[in-house]
Amino acid sequence: MEWYLKVFRQYADFAGRARRKEYWMFALFNVIVSIVVAILGSVLGTGLLSLFYMMAVLVPGVAVAVRRLHDTGRSAWWLLIALIPLIGGIVLIVFFATAGERGPNVYGLDPKTVPGEIPAFSQ
Repeated sequence: MEWYLKVFRQYADFAGRARRKEYWMFALFNVIVSIVVAILGSVLGTGLLSLFYMMAVLVPGVAVAVRRLHDTGRSAWWLLIALIPLIGGIVLIVFFATAGERGPNVYGLDPKTVPGEIPAFSQ
């Protein structure tokens, strides 16, 4: 739950990098909450609840996806590959599951480094 809330605290932060764990835990809790909201919406007889939830997680979901791509050394423009049916989604899943670059890259410091630890710069 901590990772899910972390994404909301960084609501529209498209800069920096996100670890695999941050992205996938957000995705997992997002699916669980979506199912609960859909069930609750069907019990109440309205689809508006699901619509409001989807609108609420759209920006943080895109932001964490952008930060995840940054961790792998890719630009946010790679999200547009999702517009290619089937293949685009598979490619994005592979990118999101790929280990991030060790050490700092053009998008920021390695999120796996311990605060206070001097990062090893690659030459």
